[in-house]
Amino acid sequence: STCACVEYYGKALESLIKQVKIMSIHGKMKHKRNRIFTEFRKLPGGILVCTDVMARGIDIPEVNWVLQYDPPSSASAFVHRCGRTARIGNAGSALVFLLPMEESYVNFLSINQKCPMQEMKPQTNVLDLLPKLQSMALADRAVFEKGMKAFVSYVQAYGKHECNLIFRIKDLDFASLAKGFALLKMPKMPELRGKCFPDFTPVTVNTDSISFKDKIREKQRKKQLEQQR
Repeated sequence: STCACVEYYGKALESLIKQVKIMSIHGKMKHKRNRIFTEFRKLPGGILVCTDVMARGIDIPEVNWVLQYDPPSSASAFVHRCGRTARIGNAGSALVFLLPMEESYVNFLSINQKCPMQEMKPQTNVLDLLPKLQSMALADRAVFEKGMKAFVSYVQAYGKHECNLIFRIKDLDFASLAKGFALLKMPKMPELRGKCFPDFTPVTVNTDSISFKDKIREKQRKKQLEQQR
C-alpha cells in the first residue's frame, strides 16, 4: 500500500530468497522507474515488489501470480491489479490476503465489481522467517529504520482506506501487526498513543546502539547524536 512497505519488504525478500531476482518499484522512484520496469520485463523470471503504480497501464508478459498483501484502497484498483496476469488468453492467478474481520470485502467486490472470488486455505508448512528479519534489523540500522517507517506508513494507509466500514483502524491488532513487520520495538505515533501491548515483547537491546552498515551514514549518525548530547 505504501512506498515504505515496498522498500522494507523488497529488502527483506532480497535477503531471504537467494535464487530469485527481486526488484522493487514505487511512485517516489521517478527517474529509476522506467529502467527497473524495462529490466524486469526482460527477465526470464523474478519477483516485482510494487505499489499501485504498477496496477494499470503496463504490460509484463507471463505474470503467473499477482499477490496482493494489502487490499487496494479502491475496488476498481483490485480488478486492475488482477489484470496484470492472465493477459491475452494466458492463464494466471491473483490472491489477496484478508484478515477474518475484513472478509466482507469479498461480498463488496462481488457486488461492486462483479468479481467472484474463491477462498484459498492458508498454507500449513510455512517457515517462520521473522527471527531472521529481526536479526537483520539488529545488524543494520537501515533495515531497522525501514521496518519502523513501513509499519507507520501501513497503519496510516489503513486508516485512510476507502472502504472504512470494512477496514477499520480500531479493529487492527497492532501487536500482531508489529510482530508481522518483525519490529524490535513499537514506534511512537499518534495512532498508538495511550495504548498498551502486552502481546508484543520488544527486544532488550537499546535500539540507539544499532549501527548503520554504511560507514558514511553511521559517521553522520554519530555526529548528530553528539550534537544532540
